Amino acid sequence: MRHRLLGNTGLEVSPIGLGTLTWGRDTPLPEAESIWNEFREAGGNVIDTSPTYGEGSSESTVGEVLASTETRRDDVVIVTKGGYVPTEDGNRFSASRNALLGSIDRSLEALQTDYIDVYLLQRPDRSTPIEETLSTLEMALRSGRVRYIGIANHSAWDTAHIHFLAKELGCPLAAVSAEYSLLQRGVERELLPGIEAEGLGFIAWSALARGVLTAKYRHSTPPDSRAASPILSGFVQPYLTEKNSGIVEAVLTTANGLDTSPITVALSWLTNQPRVTSALVGPRTAIQMKQIAEGAQFVLPQPLVDALNDVSAIEVGYPEENAR
Repeated sequence: MRHRLLGNTGLEVSPIGLGTLTWGRDTPLPEAESIWNEFREAGGNVIDTSPTYGEGSSESTVGEVLASTETRRDDVVIVTKGGYVPTEDGNRFSASRNALLGSIDRSLEALQTDYIDVYLLQRPDRSTPIEETLSTLEMALRSGRVRYIGIANHSAWDTAHIHFLAKELGCPLAAVSAEYSLLQRGVERELLPGIEAEGLGFIAWSALARGVLTAKYRHSTPPDSRAASPILSGFVQPYLTEKNSGIVEAVLTTANGLDTSPITVALSWLTNQPRVTSALVGPRTAIQMKQIAEGAQFVLPQPLVDALNDVSAIEVGYPEENAR
């Protein structure tokens, strides 16, 4: 994979990133090691995790995988999220100083590293002044425990507000992360034009639309799929709609015409969007990772890109239609 710079930074990242939503819960350590080895062999370097993934075991599994595979620290870009406080009822989110600093310390310990490459504020916290949050992240940057910061799942307005305030405080954002795929193009209304104008990196999560773009759900729900999982079924079900079914069929038709897979078509469409820096995938097996890696360099002919754009087009009205 040909690496790209993350926005206006000098950090080089692969166009495909490895998501670890199920690591430590549904993906055991040996399988995670095999997935990572396939990903690394293909030239990937971005691994994305969170204190909440794998019911709290993803970060520690990532740390174990990097250690057991003897991965050089400089050869991997670790992305994780912050602001989670463990409680008896699960994780409570907070962007306060105490919560963030504690979350960073716990992530560093679990990941078996002394720094995090990209630290994302996973969602807004309306109860904490953003100035407190940013000043805390600036402390983490100065200490070296965090190299770059960003935000995830924020509206365009919130992103703009935080971006300009962060620049004033001397801790500029490096990246923004949000869901983006052929089945979820909402970021095109306002968020992506703003990111492009300001030179921020963009990390697209759920690049295969929670697995729906693999075409595995065309006729039924496979018993070993995420849609059949008691934990993840609610994550997948909203995408199993009649409209999305038409888009999946268009992807499959394109793949058949090119003698390739729906995964390759969907990822090629996304990774070649001019505003996307890295797109996250979450393969469950090393075989799936190999299939993804094989198509990572595939470039869709422009007429087919245009056709997929048309079939998956979202409604953009006033005033978003005036965005660049």
